[in-house]
Amino acid sequence: METEAAGGPTGVVCPGCGGTEVRAVEQARSGKGAMRDDLYGRLAPGPDKFGDGWMHFGEGMVLTGLGVVLAYRGVHQDKSLYMVGGVLLALVCFVGTIAVVRSDGREKAAAEAGAPRAERLWRPAQYCYGCTLVFCPGGTPWQGVLTPEQFKKLLWTEAGYADQLVVGDKAREVEIPADALPGRV
Repeated sequence: METEAAGGPTGVVCPGCGGTEVRAVEQARSGKGAMRDDLYGRLAPGPDKFGDGWMHFGEGMVLTGLGVVLAYRGVHQDKSLYMVGGVLLALVCFVGTIAVVRSDGREKAAAEAGAPRAERLWRPAQYCYGCTLVFCPGGTPWQGVLTPEQFKKLLWTEAGYADQLVVGDKAREVEIPADALPGRV
């Protein structure tokens, strides 16, 4: 007999279609059809901000270095356009890098601060493979059936980082039903 921990049946019935092929969203993100349906991204509990700041810092420093090399060539070859252009490029790249890294830091801090709020809504959520809807058994802490995109937007909005939904993410454009969170209107 399979158990919930092993990824087997949970004994939960989907309120949308009445199906029993239901898994916790955590299991559904890596389970059957997850890659095909992009469940890993569509059911994400929050933005993945691991290493973004360091990567952007490295990229910016490479570009800044190119400006320095250009300025160096201009000095040694007596080409003032290279020198001035290189210095300006280096300054713009350096200032831009600092701005991007600071922005990454703020986004990462927002994701870390919102993680407990997101976890409270994400942990009990179930995904139905039959109708591809997400729901919370018993209607707590949220109620109704939602598409994965509505679920993601609800989760990210309540956690405080909905502004980090990237352009092109369908969750950015969907509407969350007003009655999804009891006590809120």
